[in-house]
Order: sequence, then C-alpha cells, then structure tokens
Amino acid sequence: MTSVAESPPPFDTAAWLAKLNEAQREAVEHGADTPDAPPGALLVIAGAGSGKTNTLAHRVANLLLKGADPRRILLLTFSRRAALEMTRRVTRIASHALGTKAALAQGLTWSGTFHSVGARLLREYADAIDLAPAFTINDREDSADLMNLVRHELGLSAKERRFPTKNTCFAIYSRVVNTSGSLAHVLEHAFPWCAEWEPDLRRLFAAYVEAKQKQSVLDYDDLLLYWSHMAAEPSIAADLSARFDHVLVDEYQDTNRLQASILLALKPDGRGLTVVGDDAQSIYSFRGATVRNILDFPAHFDPPARQITLERNYRSTAPILAASNAVIELASERYTKNLWTDTASAQRPRLVSVADEADQARYIVEQVLEAREQGMTLKSQAVLFRAAHHSAALEIELTRRNIPFVKFGGLKFLDSVHVKDLLAVLRWAENPRDRVAGFRVVQLLPGVGPATAAKLLDDIVARAGGGNPADTAGGALAAFAPPARAREDWHPFVELMSSVYGRQTPWPAEFEQVRRWYEPHLERNHEDAAIRHGDVMQMESIAATYASRERFLTELTLDPPDATSDESGVPLMDEDYLILSTIHSAKGQEWRNVFVLNGVDGCIPSDLGTGSEAEIDEERRLLYVAMTRAKEDLHIVVPQRFYVHNQTHMGDRHVWASRTRFIPAHLLPLFDAYAWPRVPVPSAPTAAGLAAAARAKVEIGAKLRKMWD
Repeated sequence: MTSVAESPPPFDTAAWLAKLNEAQREAVEHGADTPDAPPGALLVIAGAGSGKTNTLAHRVANLLLKGADPRRILLLTFSRRAALEMTRRVTRIASHALGTKAALAQGLTWSGTFHSVGARLLREYADAIDLAPAFTINDREDSADLMNLVRHELGLSAKERRFPTKNTCFAIYSRVVNTSGSLAHVLEHAFPWCAEWEPDLRRLFAAYVEAKQKQSVLDYDDLLLYWSHMAAEPSIAADLSARFDHVLVDEYQDTNRLQASILLALKPDGRGLTVVGDDAQSIYSFRGATVRNILDFPAHFDPPARQITLERNYRSTAPILAASNAVIELASERYTKNLWTDTASAQRPRLVSVADEADQARYIVEQVLEAREQGMTLKSQAVLFRAAHHSAALEIELTRRNIPFVKFGGLKFLDSVHVKDLLAVLRWAENPRDRVAGFRVVQLLPGVGPATAAKLLDDIVARAGGGNPADTAGGALAAFAPPARAREDWHPFVELMSSVYGRQTPWPAEFEQVRRWYEPHLERNHEDAAIRHGDVMQMESIAATYASRERFLTELTLDPPDATSDESGVPLMDEDYLILSTIHSAKGQEWRNVFVLNGVDGCIPSDLGTGSEAEIDEERRLLYVAMTRAKEDLHIVVPQRFYVHNQTHMGDRHVWASRTRFIPAHLLPLFDAYAWPRVPVPSAPTAAGLAAAARAKVEIGAKLRKMWD
C-alpha cells in the first residue's frame, strides 16, 4: 500500500483536468511540476460564480498527485465546513485521477480556519511564548462579560456620565486588534460618540488583557493576535515557515491586516503561497477585513505575484452579468475583469419602481407566487436586503398571505443560555482560572448570587499559590460554606467538579456526566426546558465526535452549529419556504430568482456608508454581490417613498427616495425598467360597443326603478 510520503503512480493529466476551462487549468498547474521547489506567489482573481472552490480543490489535488507531502500543505478557509468540503473534493478529484480510492487527501491535517489553525499552533508553541498550554477560548459574549467585570472593577460603570456598554467596549477593542490600527483612529472613524472616553478605554483594555493572562483565557481575536506576534519572532517564524511547503488561502478578500501579516511572515518570499479571492466581493470591513490586502498582494513580492483571472461565470445569465459588470466597473479601484457566460436569455434584470414599501411587499409576493405556479420552488427564490429591518413590511405581508419563509440570522447555538451553561462547566473544568466560566457555573445553584460567586472565586485565587489549579479549585469548593438554599445541591456540585477537574471519567462519557447534573437546573430555570433539552442532546452527540474535551471546546467555540430551538430556523411544518437574507449573509449562495429590496440611496448605499470613497465602493460591492446571486431572474425594487416614524421634531412623515446612485441613467438600457403595477392602455371603443353600452344603461336603469315599484 502506497503511503502518503511516497510518490503516487502516474496518471492521465488530460482526463481529470478536462472539465476545467483554460484559466482554471492555468491556476491549477502553476508550479505543480516542482512541488518540492515551489514557485513564487500566485493570486487567483475569481469572479462571482467562476468555479473558485473547484479550482482551488483541483490545485490542492494536483499538488498531491505531483508528489507534494499533504502534511506540509496548509489550507486556510473561513469556516470549518468549507475546510471539510474542500478536503472531500480533493479526495474525490484525486481518486478520479488515479482511478482508485486515493488516500492522499487524508493526510491534509492542516486544513481549517485561520482561528482553528491558530489555536493548534498556539498550543504547540505555548511554552515558547509563555502561554499556558491548557488555555481556554472565550466566545464573544463571554469576552464581553469579562470586559464588563474589569469595567466594574475599575469603577468605570459608576461614572457620572454613562460609560460605553460592555458590548461596545469589546467591539472597539476587537476593531483595534483586527485592523492593527490605533485606538484614536478607530474611535474617530467607527465610534466617534465614544471618543471622549479614550483614556479610560485605554486603561480598561490594558486591564482586560491582564485579566485574560491571569486566567489563562484567550478571546477569539487573540488567536490571530498571538499567532501574528509569534510569527514576528525570527526563530519561531523560521520554524513555522519550514513546516509548510504550500500555503493556500480561500476568500482572501475577507482577510484582515492580522491575517495578511501572518501569511507574509509564513512566506515572506511568496514561494508556495496561493491566495484566491475577488476584490469585487470584499464587503466585511465592519469585521476588520480590508480590500487592500488583495489589491496590494502582488506588490509585496519581488518579482510581483503572478495573477490569473477567472472570468467565465457558471451561474448567471448573460443579461444579469452585463448589468453586474457595468455596476462594478464604476468602482474607483479594482482588478479589471469582465464576467461572461454561454447562458443566453432574453430577460434583462428588472428595475421596478413601486409607490412605497407596502407595494414593494405586494410586488414581491405576486412575483414569488407566479414563479411558484410555473414550477419554481420557494427555496430557489430569495429576497436580499442591506439591513435586517428592511424586510419588516415584507415579513408582515408574507405572514398575512401564509407564505412560509426563513430569515437568515437570529439566535445562534452558542448564544443560547442553556448551551452557554453547559460549556461554562466544561470550560471551568478545563481551566479553573477562567473567572467568567466559574462565575456563571456557580450561579446555576439556587440561592447563589453574584456576591457569593465572587467570594468563592476569590477564595480559589487566594488558595492558588503555585499549586495545581484543579486541586486548588476542588479544595476551595469543598471548604466553602454555601448559602442555606444551596446546601442540598452543594455536595453533588462539588462531586461533579472534583470529577471533571481530575478527569476521572473519560471523554465523551464526561459530557453525559455533566449533562445529567445540569438537567434538574435546566428544568428549574426554564419553562421551555423540553425544547432546550434538544440542544443539550445535540451537544452530546457532537461531543462524541471529538477525541478530547479540549478539542470539543475549541472547535465548538470557533465554528458552532445552529441551534435546534432557534426560532429563526427552518419552519418545521413546511418542506418549502422563501429565503430572506441580508446581503452579507447571502455571499457564497445562489438562487434562481432574486429580489433586492430598497434599491434607493439611503439603503444601498446606506446613509452610514457614504463618509468616504472607500465606504461608497464597499456599498457598491454589496449591490454587486446581491446581483450576482441570481441565476435566471433578478429584480431590483425601488420604492418611491418611505413612511418614517418618530422623527425628532417632525413626527411621522413620508420621505421621497431616489434610485440608487450605483445604477445611473446611462446603465438603464441594461435593465427592464418599469413602474408597478403596470396599467394596461385601454383600446378605443367601437360604435357598436357604444350603442350596446347605451342600451345596457337604459335596461339597467329600468330594472333599478322597478325594484321600488
């Protein structure tokens, strides 16, 4: 049996690459003949619907088939599901090329998200960077809770003028980290209403970092921040770079400055580095992503990175692409590309003017139902919008007409109270110094409030010294005198925590042990415990797929599944349903029939997104992303007026709107532009018709008079 380290048997290149177009093959074969001596950096500009994922999977498969060691390939994606799908595709492609069941892709052990790979590397290099290997990872809500604890300890919550909330504070901190910008710059451009608090925020963030280090916890942003600092150390950087011959990155337009710095540190000369993305789909600046990463990528290397552009579109019709190309062509800075397709159509994208939001909702419902009557399922149709509240009127109309729909967004799995309770128990077991987790767990018991919880946690810290944290925490729990109401539950609680601290029950049976302890508290604290219990059982099933508690906590925090009790989820009674989604959530998706709500200035672009040319360009890219989700039919709806409620000094009123500036007059020939409803033009009456109408009038009049005789 051939091992992954041995050379694979010869294969027919032409056969397995036959379905790729010329540009895709060029990207796949770049430098693959010398896998042990990789060429310079490669930038693949992949237009919407151009087969980006398929091209990247073929490139990885080609490297493997040409002899690259899969254990020395680093594949970075933006979700764990994307990484798994990529691995499945690589396996399928390699198997097809070899004509046998290929085991090569199974060696792709370094395939995952930036954050998950960062977590793995930080644990491996923990001793070298003075980091506790058993660190736990806070999700964003827990990070905000810790920020709030520090905020309270510093007395900032007691300010005479209201200090920014914990979520705002953490959002500011996260923006500073991910953009590698200064606090002053972030406050000025993203949080101007908080600028007066700059000195206090600086003090808060320093204390927050210190609290994390004392408790051996990292937040989501730390996984990139620590990795970036680690990669900047020459001795560690050399070792990191030597581990990987090839580094491939998907969706490069969505990376932030930290991620770009990590890649440049891993491959400073660009050899073996491949990034794939589309500058025209860079729409996540609010998360810290910057389009500059992909625009400036070639210039980082000498010679500059090679560029290959994928322009053939396999999704949309030619008229949709013509309009989409024209919209994005007006951007101030971009990579030149012109998407094309063989899919012809006589139907241009529709630019529909309606009176107001109510008519907009009625138009969409009418068109959706008409398409459904013609055989198009609801699930193959989508309504996209710039902001979640834009769909309010439509949701009311859909509900009135009994049309099932799913709105993407809402409560996520890890945001559910009961899920966070269980994770807190496991996180506190993994890291007894984790004050946020401990604070939450102790208060699950009846009669235990914040003051009692804080006292217990202080006792644990006081006992710590240089001893084993698990033994210290277990001893503090056993010695603590609980409140009267908690005494009955205290002994089972101490037994549980002592067991999980000491790993007395192997994983994943340990999860069942925690779940059984938690169930009475779930029933006591929640009226809908039966529904929430479904999430708990789902978690237990997920836990069984991981080799250890640490891997389970890390992966679940970095890439959580959806909650079964999520009220915004798929309707349980309907097999078919309409998709409602923000444009940001729709990226990467496609539907046969797409409606774009509120194609007016103030919505697209948003009033808040016109402060600079860079912001306006990103708003333009948002419209482009929305348009390129459509396969067959595209409707951009333009309400002429909006009814605005509770305006200061002006009350409720109508405001008039104008068509989005991103579709100027000279682009109108690319659209089927009309007003709805279309009023039919009456034909001129004939002489015979007029005579018949006169007779009918007389007859009707006589009948009406006779009714009262």
